[in-house]
Amino acid sequence: MQLSEQERNRRESLEELRKMGIDPYPAEEFKTNVLSDEVLATFDDEKKNYQDVVMAGRIMSRRIMGKASFAEIQDSAGRIQIYVTRDDICPGENKDFYNVIFKRHLDIGDFIGVKGFVFRTQMGEITVHVRELKILSKSLHPLPVVKEKEGKVYDAFSDPEMRYRQRYVDLIVNPQVKETFRKRTMLIQSMRELFNSRGYLEVETPILQPIPGGAAARPFVTYHNTLNMKLYLRIANELYLKKLIVGGYEGVYEFSKDFRNEGMDRQHNPEFTVMEIYVAYKDYNWMMEFVEEMFEKVALDLHGKTLIPYGDIEIEFKKPYPRITMLDAIKKYSGYDISGMSEDRLREICDKLDIEHDPSMGKGKLIDQIFKEKCEQHFVQPTFVTDYPIEMSPLVKKHRKNPELTERFELIINGEEMCNAYSELNDPIDQLERFKEQLKLSEKGDDEAMFIDMDFVHALEYGMPPTSGLGVGIDRLTMLMTNQPSIQDVLFFPQMRPEGREQGAGGREHRDEFLELGVPEEWIEPLIALGYDTVEKLKEVEKPGKLHQQMMGYRKKNKLEIDTVTLEQVTEWLQ
Repeated sequence: MQLSEQERNRRESLEELRKMGIDPYPAEEFKTNVLSDEVLATFDDEKKNYQDVVMAGRIMSRRIMGKASFAEIQDSAGRIQIYVTRDDICPGENKDFYNVIFKRHLDIGDFIGVKGFVFRTQMGEITVHVRELKILSKSLHPLPVVKEKEGKVYDAFSDPEMRYRQRYVDLIVNPQVKETFRKRTMLIQSMRELFNSRGYLEVETPILQPIPGGAAARPFVTYHNTLNMKLYLRIANELYLKKLIVGGYEGVYEFSKDFRNEGMDRQHNPEFTVMEIYVAYKDYNWMMEFVEEMFEKVALDLHGKTLIPYGDIEIEFKKPYPRITMLDAIKKYSGYDISGMSEDRLREICDKLDIEHDPSMGKGKLIDQIFKEKCEQHFVQPTFVTDYPIEMSPLVKKHRKNPELTERFELIINGEEMCNAYSELNDPIDQLERFKEQLKLSEKGDDEAMFIDMDFVHALEYGMPPTSGLGVGIDRLTMLMTNQPSIQDVLFFPQMRPEGREQGAGGREHRDEFLELGVPEEWIEPLIALGYDTVEKLKEVEKPGKLHQQMMGYRKKNKLEIDTVTLEQVTEWLQ
């Protein structure tokens, strides 16, 4: 490993400290009694409070002078100035601790503990006068030095990729990032308070599942050696939670990590957090009112108001929210009334609207494509889109007035789905038939079609009461509530490619092989990003329709301005 000059100097200081008998990484507890924000907020010059403080933190700046110096330390609550004099920390004749250790061998980034009293300098800055100083941890890698002058920030640690890869550095030098994640925690606590106040039970369900049920998504696959069976990382926890309703709980909820083996963009990460809640004896009308109450509460708990800025707009979370059926929305924004249309007719409408589609897509996905392309962007303020066609909703109860529809809604905010909810399907015979329809879609090449979960059908045969269920994307809601443009900004450690490996780099050596196969050059890197980094892997695909659907989905999610390819072209590559 090649070390920079600063890194070499820090390692030399580390050895010098040890030679002087100082452990740069002591094990014993250093017990503090106050944080910086409390001192800065409540210090009183007349009362002269805080005359015996013990604090610890990371050195963030230093002004070394003669017999006295100033520094700034940062603890978990903020920064505070400290004043260090030679004679205070070296009361005896030996002044090496100040002259050598403090001045030469301490660096920005080191952790120290201090004991002393608080005063205000002639410049008016609240400061800790240090009587004792202890080294708690030596930093061997220099921090980015963020400078500020006349309100302008220089040399900020602002490159998004570096911030996401080195979140620990991001948190040290960009204090606003800590606030984003503090509010994420507050958001979850706010929701939990509401659920607990209603008597609903927080539970945990399996992450490793024999069948990836509860949603339409492509799963991650793993293998259990002892059981000698394939398992899936859950794409949803819905079916397990509904089994608990069958078991007799009236309300259950879970904040869960789910995993979907799909594209990545500013709204999608393969590992994400969702809250799902199921309440017996309720329907989707009740759930809409519950969602309004919950979102309004979250806004008030985080901001003390319901009108929240997001980018260049403001979003009003005060209830109630407008409602529109999906078919009415499509009619309003596309000009077509698609109610009762056949699959072939829907394809014709997609062609007229210049909406991409392929043979593996059934009625549900065709309708979903039309809605996403023509309608979603119009719903900026919170809006309930209700009554989805039955083909789109295999786990939802049929609409009580129109059996072609289901009692389902999504809450759309700023053109994005924030939550999804149903009057849950509790008819086991109907549920099995819906699963069979999903199986037909899978056979057509739809790799997001649901599996048949016979254990869930079996559970329904014991009887599940009328129930309403809700799923809320915690990451997306956090983005809204903290005014962040990307999901990576609200995840401590978002998924990233290994450092030094550019997108597609792993497959560039095979570029000519892709071209010989007939793959257009602009499609090589998207294929590699989807996991097909060699022609051999591409040839392993059994269903051309599945691959074509993945490619079109990747093109859309990443807004690639490249020509589409046909299913016939993809089929030729695989032959």
